[in-house]
Amino acid sequence: MTRIVKIGRDAVFLAAFIFLGSLIIAKFDIGQGSAINGPFFAIDGDTLAAGAERLRLVDIDAPEAEQTCGDGKGGEWACGDAAREALSKLAASSMTECRGDARDRYRRVLVSCRRGDLDINGEMVRQGMAVASGGYGREEAAAKGAGEGIWAGPFERPKAYRAAKGAMDDDAGTTALVDRVSEMFDRLKAAVSW
Repeated sequence: MTRIVKIGRDAVFLAAFIFLGSLIIAKFDIGQGSAINGPFFAIDGDTLAAGAERLRLVDIDAPEAEQTCGDGKGGEWACGDAAREALSKLAASSMTECRGDARDRYRRVLVSCRRGDLDINGEMVRQGMAVASGGYGREEAAAKGAGEGIWAGPFERPKAYRAAKGAMDDDAGTTALVDRVSEMFDRLKAAVSW
């Protein structure tokens, strides 16, 4: 066997070994759901800040910051600002805890947040400050039936509003293998200086 073939074979073996090692490392991280404790700063109705880290509440979609909604009486109100304020009140306590281990395409941690027994994600939907997007169907039905928040009048769903404004869709449920592999390689690059 020539020297070049041996070096090539060894390089392929090393790459496979590194890839498998990174998968093992990721396996230990998956499902741990790291806890991040409050208080938090509300960036908008479904995104929090904890220092430099951004957290995206899963299974809900709140109006965008500049979005307005109908009030049911022919007027409009700043529902995006109201959603941010509602989340701010719910997440301002040091008793607030958010858990998540996946990231979306914007590198935000996808989280479910609680303050004691209160499910903050669900409460945002229950107050009519967000729509359900993958969960919280009961809470949305209750808010809609009671005409709470955005359900008081006509409004454009946040996803449709972003599309109309040309903004990229939020896609908070992104936990694809590609994202996990990318994250593993980022960790691997940080651990091994190339």
